[in-house]
Amino acid sequence: MKDLPFTPVEYDRRLKRARAAMEERGLDAVFITDPSNQNWLTGYDGWSFYVHQGAILTMDGPPLWWGRHMDMLGGRRTCWMENDFILGYGDHFVQSTERHPMQDLAEVLKRYGLETATIGVEMENYYYSAKAHAVLCAEMPNAKIVDATTLVNWQRIVKSDEELVLIRKAARISEKVMRTAIDMAEPGLRKNDLVASILKAGIEGVDDDWGDYPAIMPLTPSGLDATAAHLTWNGNPMQPGEATFFELSGCYRRYHAPLCRTVFLGGEPPQDIRDAEKAQLEGIEAGLDAARPGNRTRDIAQALLDVLAKYEIKREGRMGYPVGVSYPPDWGERTASIRLEDETVLEPGMVFHFMPALWMDTWGLETTETILINEDGPAECLCNMPRQMFVKD
Repeated sequence: MKDLPFTPVEYDRRLKRARAAMEERGLDAVFITDPSNQNWLTGYDGWSFYVHQGAILTMDGPPLWWGRHMDMLGGRRTCWMENDFILGYGDHFVQSTERHPMQDLAEVLKRYGLETATIGVEMENYYYSAKAHAVLCAEMPNAKIVDATTLVNWQRIVKSDEELVLIRKAARISEKVMRTAIDMAEPGLRKNDLVASILKAGIEGVDDDWGDYPAIMPLTPSGLDATAAHLTWNGNPMQPGEATFFELSGCYRRYHAPLCRTVFLGGEPPQDIRDAEKAQLEGIEAGLDAARPGNRTRDIAQALLDVLAKYEIKREGRMGYPVGVSYPPDWGERTASIRLEDETVLEPGMVFHFMPALWMDTWGLETTETILINEDGPAECLCNMPRQMFVKD
């Protein structure tokens, strides 16, 4: 028996949303390569996104999952569809200089009557290569192949009640992972040893809720390294007098709830860091209050920036993004952004990683929350973790 994370009603809801978007764009079918979108539509869950694979959705019937033959067997274990809708191509296509998997895909599309169809593909995506697009177009000369990047992503932005159950489980794991990082951090501890414990805590999970691998590895830079946003770890010992930020997330059934906190080792932090912390925390409160249904993502950004300006802190770049189901290399959904030019209207059920991090000339300070847009009132923080910089002597 398959261990499916969702009910048939939930998968049917997703297909209806995706097909409505397809109809609006005049698409007969879409070929979806983003692993997160494949999972959302079909349930497929495997570490096989390094080869060509994807979901094919037309305007009726179950979706098809298509991939390498050995991964087709994984599809039979994880997809909600019957085996007839899970297709595999031979290994002679894999990393071949003489043939390409898109040749097999083209035959599948023709077999399903799509030889002259208008087919959407995810052109701006990590998993759909220029070579794949060129071969598919050459093999389907009578079809109209168009860009449908983020078509499915945008259907994911409002979470169902079933999805929120999984995100809340991920949030409990995020709390455990962050407590592990904060409790263990001390001068002299090698960063790789700390990260080993962080990863162990995340995979262990909480009670019966086991931990999955996160879409982003732990980001744990210290001191000058913390002036950069996306550094991971090394083998250096942690030092007194340095701030370390932890950008982490628990993961349950591929759903995430990112969380960031900062630790300062070796006594009282310098006053400029304390002043920035005060501004950051006040800005977070203002942003949460602005994160109400009917407002826009830009309103959250404006609320934060207004507070930072009062403290004469200038911040550029986006301040958050939607999260949910995801695979490496990113736990963001790549749709809306919390930034001044984004006009996305906030709706109940949207989940964002609200990330008002500060990266200064000699240190970095990250305090963030995964937030849920409620039916009314300000947003709810899904992780229960003190919102502060943690100072350890």
